[in-house]
Amino acid sequence: MSKTIKGILLAGLMGLSAGAMALTLKSDAPERYVVKKGDTLWGISERFTNDAWQWPEIWYLNEKIDNPHLIFPGDELSLVMINGEMRLTVTKRGEASRTVKLQPTARVEPIESAIPAIPQDAIRGFLRHNRVVAPAELDNAPRIISGEDARLMMGAGGKVYARGEFGEEVSAAYGVFRRGQVYRDPQTNEVLGLEATDIGQGRVEAKDGDIVTLELERTNQQVAIGDLLLPTEDRALLANYYPKAPAKALNGQILAVSGGVTQVGQYDVVVLNRGERDGLEAGSVLLVKKTGNVVYDRVAGERVQLPDERAGTVMVFRTFEKMSYGLVMRATRPLRVGDKIENPNQ
Repeated sequence: MSKTIKGILLAGLMGLSAGAMALTLKSDAPERYVVKKGDTLWGISERFTNDAWQWPEIWYLNEKIDNPHLIFPGDELSLVMINGEMRLTVTKRGEASRTVKLQPTARVEPIESAIPAIPQDAIRGFLRHNRVVAPAELDNAPRIISGEDARLMMGAGGKVYARGEFGEEVSAAYGVFRRGQVYRDPQTNEVLGLEATDIGQGRVEAKDGDIVTLELERTNQQVAIGDLLLPTEDRALLANYYPKAPAKALNGQILAVSGGVTQVGQYDVVVLNRGERDGLEAGSVLLVKKTGNVVYDRVAGERVQLPDERAGTVMVFRTFEKMSYGLVMRATRPLRVGDKIENPNQ
């Protein structure tokens, strides 16, 4: 069923009726847009609609274009009519998206240069290093028992010795972690996960029984006796997921904010008490709502709870079974830990 167009109908500019439209477009949405370096899918979506999670309704995969699900700087995007509905699609490829031929039968697509869904600088560390695990995973993890020359604190370039159950196949490298915050659901008190704080990474040099020798290749802070080892994750930075509303109804809360601050603003990373089991995935968009104030009705002589108010938007970029990380994309009011999250289509 078609949606009502707010403002001036772009369909009118193109000689089309409002009834053919499938989504709400901005009155000043451009008919064509050339993608620039630094653009994000979120930003482009907001040029055409006030609701960035409508991207799946806007976007049309043009089969005549190579990699139609990826957008590169220099690409020309145009509004076109597809099966009676206005859609956005790549109509002309720019230089950045052209293939580079290495051999007559091989070619390399520059996937890494595709524009990301959200600003990567804000989330890069959380994609590559931060990890949420079950408490038992750290209970059973190998531990650092000594540094070279019996040192108690070690940095990059140093050598450490770790002991534990490594199994028959020892990984080439391990991440060094320290126990972080335990996250619990505010309503049920269920343990949702334990944040393993990234300390650094070491490359395995030798194994003797249950003791492994590692050279520290990277450290964020001094490695200490008792720090734990987890296998490294081959996790690429996601550039090709699209903003979208979750597939089902969902309600939850902001559990925490990176950096331990109390006020939350645009491009802050937040921890959410909903995850994969609740239908969230990378790209899921959630509304943030603040609980309405309780006021006193003098005529009725009673206290009244005012309605919740929309205060921002969060896009999920990494999920775990019971919780997830999200990036605040918009904050119309100061956000705080405890603010509510919900499916924007509810």
